[in-house]
Amino acid sequence: MQTHPNENIRTERLIRLPEVEHLVGLRKSSIYEMMGRNPPAFPRPLKLSRRAVCWNLLAIETWIQERIKAGGQ
Repeated sequence: MQTHPNENIRTERLIRLPEVEHLVGLRKSSIYEMMGRNPPAFPRPLKLSRRAVCWNLLAIETWIQERIKAGGQ
């Protein structure tokens, strides 16, 4: 079996709020409330433009895995 050198390379992808909501099962209000905590309990978005933000998919996936390991606490 031949392995391709780029097979294990993961490209980072930016996602918008509807996809974040779908992935984590939370609505916008809960996501923003968690981001407003000190320290933030949810990854902060990146600013794309004056009015548009996005999230790093890897950061969201990491947050999900941490929640699973913590038993949902």
